[in-house]
Amino acid sequence: MRSSLSIFLLCVLMLGACTTTRPPGIGSPVEWSSLESWESDNHGDAWNGFLKSCQKLSSEQWQEVCDLAGISGDLSDSEARAFFESHFEVRPVYAKDGETQGLITGYYEPLLQGSWEQSEEYPYPLYGVPEDLLVVDLGAVYPQLKGMRLRGKLVGNKVVPYHDRAQLYDDQELLRGAEILWVNSPVDLFFLHVQGSGLVELADGSIAAVGYANQNGHPYQSIGKLLIEMGELQKEDVTLFTIRDWLKSNPDRLNEVLSKNPSYVFFELRDARADGPTGSLNVALTPRRSIAVDRNVIPLGAPVWLQTTLPNEVQSPLNQLMLAQDTGGAIKGYVRADVFWGRGSEAEKMAGLMKQQGELFVLLPRGFSIDGNGAYQ
Repeated sequence: MRSSLSIFLLCVLMLGACTTTRPPGIGSPVEWSSLESWESDNHGDAWNGFLKSCQKLSSEQWQEVCDLAGISGDLSDSEARAFFESHFEVRPVYAKDGETQGLITGYYEPLLQGSWEQSEEYPYPLYGVPEDLLVVDLGAVYPQLKGMRLRGKLVGNKVVPYHDRAQLYDDQELLRGAEILWVNSPVDLFFLHVQGSGLVELADGSIAAVGYANQNGHPYQSIGKLLIEMGELQKEDVTLFTIRDWLKSNPDRLNEVLSKNPSYVFFELRDARADGPTGSLNVALTPRRSIAVDRNVIPLGAPVWLQTTLPNEVQSPLNQLMLAQDTGGAIKGYVRADVFWGRGSEAEKMAGLMKQQGELFVLLPRGFSIDGNGAYQ
């Protein structure tokens, strides 16, 4: 008893030094009033995205609310808002040390120039999934590793790491036969790897659409961060555009710098008539409503309230309901999201400049299982 009292008095004297911080992850429910501008959002736009998510959400935790959404049909803004408020609860996402702010970036669907045939004008290949890429679903062997995959290749009877970007640049014979088409710019091709999907305008004016199919298993490394460390760019100046300008201005150092990102993406052709690219949830992404998240923190398919700002001069608020429908090699961490802006010059501008601070609130069905460490089941 004396020991407990002593500890209590010591904590008081230290002005709360003994208080515990919130664990990182998804927190306890909060009031809807915690969401800035919640009532003024166009919830009907987000509703259509949520119906897409429900097509892929098969777990028991989502079944009831998705069944109700399915029979509700199209809803107005006010009806959609009432549905979310009736069937969901709001849970903030915390980073380490109880912080609520994290990095919010953007991505888009770039347009490249290319050809079905290799030529002097189009010498740079865009590859499909190579036949020797081996993908092992670790969750099928160890349930605690659900969602984790091992990528590599067989050499004899051993699985070894697949070739990294530097090796693939040095020896194009390694991917011979996996070419889908060829493009005219190695820099644009690299940014297609970063964005994960895009469009290729061919010589006859037709459009080929490509999307992420797989990856070589190596971790993503930021080229922007590398250029800062090299003293080539200042941190406050790093955007998609400054990185691209540096790469195009230094062709003799291009492979050297790009090879520092060992991750390499393989693509597949997709329907160019579709509304947009397909995300990791395997539904078409909706511009300004779909986000990429870390699936180890936020369940794919979940509605997510985003509170951040636009990358304009006045930092206008961007507070609206999003759908967690995608992932990305660089999108790792608790309070971390990547906003999909769509296609075109305006989408490129917003995605290329966006590196804002923001908060995330996950909307989960009432009773959704969250463990004591903020992780979902």
